[in-house]
Amino acid sequence: MKNDRGFTLIEMMVVLLIISVLLLITIPNVAKSNEVVDSKGCDAFIELVEAQIQLYKVDNGTYPDSINTLESAGYLDRTTCPDGTAITIGGDGSVLKNEPTLEG
Repeated sequence: MKNDRGFTLIEMMVVLLIISVLLLITIPNVAKSNEVVDSKGCDAFIELVEAQIQLYKVDNGTYPDSINTLESAGYLDRTTCPDGTAITIGGDGSVLKNEPTLEG
């Protein structure tokens, strides 16, 4: 008879347990990192919009009426943050972040 060796059921269960524990530790950290990335991405987008507002004022002599004006004039490609948060432009050229509202 040949002496075939393989993994026992207990060894396989231990390996699956270790992989499961590693996944339970990793997945929440990845989800938390995505929230931080979205927040930082929105902050960077707001800084970009502020710079584009100043450029628009230099080119046209006045602040834009709305963020849609910047988009239609070719200064921006989008009007929302990467996480979907809408932003608006104040009369003095300031950028305002509209926090999402809960309905219902």
